[in-house]
Amino acid sequence: MKAALIGFATATMLAAAAEAEPDCRPLASPQDQAYAGTIRLSVDATDVDHRVFHIHETLPAVGGKELVLLYPEWLPGTHVAQGRNHINKLAGLVIKAGDTPLPWNRDPCNVFAFRVQPPAGVTSLDLDFDYLSADGAQTGPGAHPEISREMLVLNWSALVLYPAGHFVSRIEVAPSATLPRGWEFATALDRAGDAAAPSFKPVSLEMLVDSPLFAGKYAMRWDLDPGAAVPIHLDAFADRPDLLKAEDLDKHIEAHRALVQQAYKLFGAKHYDHYDFLVTLSENISDAGLEHHRSSEDNTHAEYFTEWDGKAIADRELLPHEYTHSWNGKFRRPKDLWTPNYNVPMDDSLLWVYEGQTQYWGKVLATRSGLWSKEQTLDGLALIAAYYQAQLGRKWRNLQDTTYDEIVAPRFLPQSWPSWRRSEDYYNEGALLWLDVDTLIREQSQGQHSLDDFARGFFGTDDGTVGPKLYAFDDVVHALNAVQPYDWAKFLRDRLDSFGRDPLDGITRGGYRLTWSDTPGKYAESLEKLYEFTGFTYSLGITTDKSGKIRGVLWDSPAFKAGLAPGVQIQAVNGMAYSTERMKAAIKNSPSASEPIELIVKDQDHYRIIRIDYHGGARYPHLERVDGTPARLDDILAAK
Repeated sequence: MKAALIGFATATMLAAAAEAEPDCRPLASPQDQAYAGTIRLSVDATDVDHRVFHIHETLPAVGGKELVLLYPEWLPGTHVAQGRNHINKLAGLVIKAGDTPLPWNRDPCNVFAFRVQPPAGVTSLDLDFDYLSADGAQTGPGAHPEISREMLVLNWSALVLYPAGHFVSRIEVAPSATLPRGWEFATALDRAGDAAAPSFKPVSLEMLVDSPLFAGKYAMRWDLDPGAAVPIHLDAFADRPDLLKAEDLDKHIEAHRALVQQAYKLFGAKHYDHYDFLVTLSENISDAGLEHHRSSEDNTHAEYFTEWDGKAIADRELLPHEYTHSWNGKFRRPKDLWTPNYNVPMDDSLLWVYEGQTQYWGKVLATRSGLWSKEQTLDGLALIAAYYQAQLGRKWRNLQDTTYDEIVAPRFLPQSWPSWRRSEDYYNEGALLWLDVDTLIREQSQGQHSLDDFARGFFGTDDGTVGPKLYAFDDVVHALNAVQPYDWAKFLRDRLDSFGRDPLDGITRGGYRLTWSDTPGKYAESLEKLYEFTGFTYSLGITTDKSGKIRGVLWDSPAFKAGLAPGVQIQAVNGMAYSTERMKAAIKNSPSASEPIELIVKDQDHYRIIRIDYHGGARYPHLERVDGTPARLDDILAAK
């Protein structure tokens, strides 16, 4: 009887589940066909008090035919479903046919899709909704503010619903924005008329999403290529007017002008009709960067100009990196990173080219232009070399596999133990890979050729063409062989697929070696000031904030073996209350100390005494020139 009851209950539940199964109708796949008519998209960005964008959208529709509207999920340049960080901020959606509100339903199997049935005879729909930008009160994924009292960053991808069934390149949009009174703005979009509320010429949705708008109270604009047929500008928006009035500002702007010229000498061709470096100098707007075809999206720290020789050093790689993406990423793009719309998943297998080589050229161009000195660049390379030589995660996970990090472990999620798990190493280990390639080309060709030739032949073709021109692994190999014949397929696969291979071949072949001293370089000091931490990575194996809270622990380091982990609070060093200076002194004096370094720590609600038997002193990485070897790295970094 009991078995019969259980069987009846199971059958009942299965029947109920079958009845409740969601109606998962397939969405129309994107087709290379024009969407009939033009979408009119208006953004009211004046509500800085509440940090809310108000959006009105009018789009053509066919009465009696269901319309599926998509909210962008997979965004170019992020390599991930970054829309997950935005869709939770969409609110107040109302869809009308004339004055009549229409019911709409979110697709039960795709939260980024909204279904609406226009009545017969309707030719257009009006949409109104709000985008609730982060208010600064929260922390964690998606908590970065886009609006402050002084400026805003407007990304159209977060502010639009678009029709399914079409390539985004075939959907035309006429955008406009209303800004706070008196604010300046900059964007790669072309103005349409001189109205107080800026409106722009119709563009494809693809170009619109690729053209963010920056606006603010305190702004400056510099011409970076005066008199050129293809104009290029630096548009900076700051928290305060004094941040735009550095003592040597003219000199700093000249370095940015040199960046443009060095990029032209590297790539030859250009693939834009104008370009704008869009830059925020702010502690209130999230610090980050994103590439676009005719502009950058560079959110730097407030003192980018005013602390040029201090904390701003580490910030100055951002603009060269994102600028390089106009060639590598926008004009040339991996086949598996191109999608017909923003709701088709991407595949990131070639990020070691897309981001790794861009990371390499970002460092090279920063040096060739004078944004960095050669010494600062060598210090930065030394930090990368030291990290990957010490990183134990390389023993179980190869570089190729890290290209999937944006999908399996997106950067907007908390990352624990990156030195063991690894995290987006296709950037910096990718840069070491391309240094390896560059120095090998120079060695094999006896200095006649270099990776510059690859850049010109691969990214610098078809002057004036927008693209994207797609590529695969074999295309990269073919282009390298055109510069210098070699078994590049084996060379690359050995380095991408191997486990624990020494990553310093390019530095060695470049005429340098990794060394150690008891003082950090200027680049390392800048990083610590910029991100407010102190690094004891290659001595104890930890980084801390100024209060002594541990922010990172190197896997299998002395601190790791002693039982320390991120989040633990150091209360005392050798019996004295914690301070950065006392920790540095304890490490500096460790070679002559007979006892271990003793820490009193608080781990959640538990207090412990930790003894670290370390006697190696302070250790900071540097690159040292090896006498009698070709100075290939010096040649790479020299201005052209």
